[in-house]
Amino acid sequence: MSTTTFDIASAPAKNMDQARALGRRRKMVDRLVRWACTVCTVVGLVFLASILFTLILRGISSLDLTTLVRDFEPTTYGDDTLPRGGLRHAIVGSLIQTVIGTAVGTPIGLLVGTYLAEYSRGSRLGDAVRFVSDVLLSAPSILIGLFIYQLVVLPMGGFSGFAGSLALAIIVIPVVVRTTEDMLQLIPNTLREAVVALGAPKWKMVVMVTWRAAVSGIVTGVLLAFARITGETAPLLLTSFGNNVNSWDLGRSMASLPISIYQQANSGFPDLIGIAWAGALLVTLGVLSINVVARVLLRKRK
Repeated sequence: MSTTTFDIASAPAKNMDQARALGRRRKMVDRLVRWACTVCTVVGLVFLASILFTLILRGISSLDLTTLVRDFEPTTYGDDTLPRGGLRHAIVGSLIQTVIGTAVGTPIGLLVGTYLAEYSRGSRLGDAVRFVSDVLLSAPSILIGLFIYQLVVLPMGGFSGFAGSLALAIIVIPVVVRTTEDMLQLIPNTLREAVVALGAPKWKMVVMVTWRAAVSGIVTGVLLAFARITGETAPLLLTSFGNNVNSWDLGRSMASLPISIYQQANSGFPDLIGIAWAGALLVTLGVLSINVVARVLLRKRK
């Protein structure tokens, strides 16, 4: 009898000891994971800061008005009397191709994302389209360049700015699709039901209500897609190829900042390498600015 009483009385004490031990172990694991996350974050920030510092240190000395307003010139190393070249041809070519690529890819991505969010819920076709879009989103960009090379460059008989713009448009499409679908899914169904209850057709509900409610998020996705294609090099090497003159002709090879940076960085001449660093800084600042604007718009949307 006394033994049974002792076991019953000691059971709560044992449970409390086990609970305390479990709590200490959980707290220890939580601290370890927190410290590991903090260390990894600091390491990532250090690498990012070192990249930005190196770009600013190497590129700021060559980033001046001459770099922005003059086209490529042969190296002037050792002769300061000759005019120094710049990156105007590459800046103009990049702007043309990225703007056209964004203009072509954005409507397609917007309509596909709207279809996935509004019309294909639970359908096999919608699941297949979503899967293909996700695969395309993670596909290496050089594969897209190779695809356009076989589809456009070879039949046209040469590299062209049109082919480069088309390759960039394909990169834009899945980014806009994913952003549009996610933003439209955040719109409450009660809003859709209210519009339909008033007798409006579904297409008008999408255009006049859901698109307007998600416009800032959709614009954010477009800006992120534009920022991504700004620094693409691999697909342009196989499509527009690049040149050293300022050209507005989409039927010929066209310069771009990433390709010019690649070419001049491998030239071996200090002045051309300095211009390449300036171009890299210019691309980085442009992409960083676009991402900051996109994040601000997304924060306002939230």
